[in-house]
Amino acid sequence: MLNEIKAQAIKATEELVALANLKKGDIFVVGCSSSEVGGNKIGTNSSEDTGKALFDGIYSVLKEKEIFLAAQCCEHLNRSLVIEKECLEKYNLEEVCVVPHPKAGGSFATAAYKGFENPVVVEEIKGHAGLDIGGTLIGMHLRRVCVPVRLSIKKIGEAPIICAKTRPRLIGGERAIYNFKEDVQR
Repeated sequence: MLNEIKAQAIKATEELVALANLKKGDIFVVGCSSSEVGGNKIGTNSSEDTGKALFDGIYSVLKEKEIFLAAQCCEHLNRSLVIEKECLEKYNLEEVCVVPHPKAGGSFATAAYKGFENPVVVEEIKGHAGLDIGGTLIGMHLRRVCVPVRLSIKKIGEAPIICAKTRPRLIGGERAIYNFKEDVQR
């Protein structure tokens, strides 16, 4: 089961990275309920093994492409995010002092904290794309404007997934001319 979950996470991440046209140094936000992946109600049956399998799959794709992973914690840590210190420095973010664990932060964020080279936690971020596994509400951590993205898979384990990419806001109204270069259509 864990190998299947990891494979699904890899597939979803690869598809979203491609569809969102992510580049080196972009931020990929992931919110994840290991309870939902296991077929339980969010917050009721956190699984460290499931969290690690998901982290290992997602992170392997992002690390290879040099895209930053922002692992969203659960509501008990106010949906703060675990990131690499390099991301904090690049985006001039403010670190907060907390260490996630399965009952306060969640199993996925805990796996990220243990798996990153130099983990730090921040309260907020503005990601370029995001993967919500199990209804964890990641929208607050994405840039404006969020655009829904449909993948070939609809679930990881038993958890429904919702994906988004972002693009710059269109301003100026009907007289404006928009430059839709590929790098602008995030």
